[in-house]
Amino acid sequence: MLVLKDVELSYRGVIRLLQGVSLQVADGQIVALLGANGAGKSLTLKSISGLTRAELGDISFSGSIEYNNRRIEGESPEEIVSMGITHVLEGHKVLDDLTVHENLLVGAHMCRRRNETKKRLTLVFEDYFPELKGLQKKRAGYLSGGEQQILVIARALMAQPETILLDEISFGLAPLVIRRIFQIVKRINAERKTSILLAEQNFRAALSVADLIYVMESGTISKHCTAEELRTDKSIRQFYLGHPSSGQA
Repeated sequence: MLVLKDVELSYRGVIRLLQGVSLQVADGQIVALLGANGAGKSLTLKSISGLTRAELGDISFSGSIEYNNRRIEGESPEEIVSMGITHVLEGHKVLDDLTVHENLLVGAHMCRRRNETKKRLTLVFEDYFPELKGLQKKRAGYLSGGEQQILVIARALMAQPETILLDEISFGLAPLVIRRIFQIVKRINAERKTSILLAEQNFRAALSVADLIYVMESGTISKHCTAEELRTDKSIRQFYLGHPSSGQA
């Protein structure tokens, strides 16, 4: 289980970036963190994976982040990966000059059981991402946006994570591609019991897979409810997410 309690993040002790963020992701659960651009979703995920200090430098942190009853907020990104948490960053972050196959091997290198690389490649190509099989020798930088997004999720799966942090995986993609990617996410969760924390602006896509919803505004959690409550209560959708027809996948 992943638990954030009263997480506060400030830059150079002056600019407050996160304010009392508390949330949890139970084992085998899909949790969506919804909100507009700049709400603090990406910073929340980077605080979990240990990337905030590496990216921003002079950061003040308070509160706690626990994973499987272990405090992890002071750990390095490498150590956090070794615990079973993999972070898929926003923006289709492939390694452009490497082939699809080489990108996947990078994911396997982060795996705690590296002797299972062949087995993981079979899982990727045969079970979840058959569209990548014929692209193995192609440089990742020449893939379409949808293919790149599929590749980064496949690369994350190569690390055999217990928990995946997914940041804006629908960004810049066509509706059919978004639907395909979210179907994959749902399958990974259902079949592999992988816990998922999903940061998204596209609330309809997130609601298609999520069990639990946190709505984020200006660096704080403004609403916490089940996905079913958000699906059925029009007033909640309008108040926290704008017009109910917005963000359609």
